[in-house]
Amino acid sequence: MRFLRPPERITGGWVVMTLLKIVVALFVLVGSWLTISNGYYSYSNWQAFFVNGLALGAVYALIALGYTLVYGILFMINFAHGEVFMSGAFTAFFTATWMADLGMIEANPWLALFITLLTAMLTSMSVAIILERVAYRPLRGAPRLVPLITAIGASLFLQYTFRGLYGAGVRAYPNFGLFEGSITLGFFTIPTNRAVVIVAALFLMLALYVFVEKTRTGRSMRAVSEDKDVAAMMGINVDRVIVTTFAIGGLLAGAAGILYVQIFNQVHYFMGFLPGIKAFTSAVLGGIGNIVGAMLGGFSLGILESVGPQLLLRGFEIPSPNQLKDVIAFTVLVLVLIFRPTGFLGRKENV
Repeated sequence: MRFLRPPERITGGWVVMTLLKIVVALFVLVGSWLTISNGYYSYSNWQAFFVNGLALGAVYALIALGYTLVYGILFMINFAHGEVFMSGAFTAFFTATWMADLGMIEANPWLALFITLLTAMLTSMSVAIILERVAYRPLRGAPRLVPLITAIGASLFLQYTFRGLYGAGVRAYPNFGLFEGSITLGFFTIPTNRAVVIVAALFLMLALYVFVEKTRTGRSMRAVSEDKDVAAMMGINVDRVIVTTFAIGGLLAGAAGILYVQIFNQVHYFMGFLPGIKAFTSAVLGGIGNIVGAMLGGFSLGILESVGPQLLLRGFEIPSPNQLKDVIAFTVLVLVLIFRPTGFLGRKENV
């Protein structure tokens, strides 16, 4: 078995890593067997877990695309991207509330939803572009640690700026009343709002993939990601490509914010932190810098976070396993970094 194949020279490190693999595999197998054999959950429960995981994973994937696009171009982790996601959803809340007060949501909910979505996307795009211009462009030639620290500082700056502007309280979004009920597809019954989140996210991912692969700007982005100096010599405006990359990441983050609201129906100034970290985990899981990998990683992490606690922990009689979903998510990140740091579809780099 390749999983346990020893190297030519057995070392203490290999022994430790092999034991860790065995422990992880046994934990997964025993926990899953205990949960399923004891029949703690019905088919409808597992179906609900899976659908919720897909919807949450769709949001993670959209945010993760912002991380992976920026990393693919600049080889830096934009840890402020979670706040880009937050800024659009939180700002659009006031637009939605204003339209609700005018009666526009009740009179024309589709138009109201479109205006709310547009507000979120444009806000997130603007914040992302300002971040690039003010915080990151002056540091473009600096060692990698400097932009990383700057990104963390920018994240905190944005969090507390929006807290000062919009307040520290949790705000409930107005109900557009468009996605009530459920849809039945064969053996699956999917809540309409979850189905809309999944389909909308897939559409945006497909649009991004086509844009990067088929358009002239997309080819320029791929050229800059390979070698900025050579791309500049070939007549590509590198600064414009980088700004476009941040703008696209911001647009996707703004859309993700509105889809996130369809699941949780609330916003606050700290809402971007955990989804941002989990989206980064998704990007690493899929292979950071790889667009398809970010999509795959997002959906995988969403399903793991929704199904994993119930499947792995309930059999050990752990009360409220769903409270440990964040532990599952970050454990996945650690294990991926240990066993496969390049992710599902990533490639090794010469740093």
